[in-house]
Amino acid sequence: MLDAKETILLARQKGTVIPAFNIPYLPMLEPVAQAVKDENSIAIIHVARLEWEKFSAKSLEAVAEEYWKFEKPGCTILGLDHVPAIDEDLKRVDYLPIIQRAIEAGYQSVMIDGSRLSLEENIAATAEVADLAHKHGLACEGELGAVMGHESGPAKPYEEIFAAKLGFTNIDEAKRFSKESHCDWLSVAVGNIHGAVAEATRHQKKPEARLDIEHIAALYQAVGLPLVLHGGSGIQLEFIKRGIKAGIAKINVGTEIRQAYEKGIASSDVQQAQKMVYQRVRELIADMEIANSRDLLFGATPQA
Repeated sequence: MLDAKETILLARQKGTVIPAFNIPYLPMLEPVAQAVKDENSIAIIHVARLEWEKFSAKSLEAVAEEYWKFEKPGCTILGLDHVPAIDEDLKRVDYLPIIQRAIEAGYQSVMIDGSRLSLEENIAATAEVADLAHKHGLACEGELGAVMGHESGPAKPYEEIFAAKLGFTNIDEAKRFSKESHCDWLSVAVGNIHGAVAEATRHQKKPEARLDIEHIAALYQAVGLPLVLHGGSGIQLEFIKRGIKAGIAKINVGTEIRQAYEKGIASSDVQQAQKMVYQRVRELIADMEIANSRDLLFGATPQA
């Protein structure tokens, strides 16, 4: 079984990135895992709280059960994505029991999103989760800055977000956060945006985002932790590649493969939707030039 923390650290050292593919619909998991293995790559298979609250992932336990059926040893890692302290509807979330459930279900990494809290509250919440995770041998991801897109209500125009650097991670705050929060990786806001989750907009194409590469480099220099890019779908490939060089070691991808599944279901059936997910994951791995990352990081292709 791969160690999540070691894998992300190795990715950063080797100048590559580990994708994390989100599972809002349970039948997506099998084709995602198979595509990762067939590309001799490494990926985290993720579920976020909103994906069992607002989509059809059912629960973190349901995703874990599906994962253990289709796990590809040496290629896949089971991760818990966004568990917010305050969610997209601005409601407080009792996050510790969710983290505890993930530990009991066998997750290998967890994420606490305290980005809607004050800096002090975010540090305290992340440290609480990180300490619990580390006690059980899990990696913990924190978030600082506001990656836009999951908010309820009308979305702000992307160009307005980028030009004004709305929600961008503050470098001085990041330096303090990295020291006091105990997290292993840090999710940052640097021009990336989430795909919308509201029913009226979730099927729309995401804006073609770009990244502030200088800001990424400055953040990495300040914190010394692998950085995480949420909202990886729709970012121009040139910026993804430059972002990896600047400090990004993990990139989350949800909208690209979710919309492939939804298109397949709408036009045909579950089997066709699974085929479309499988093909899209392989395309994304090829586009990011991370095929054979298993060999790059660990030097041996896992046996079938």
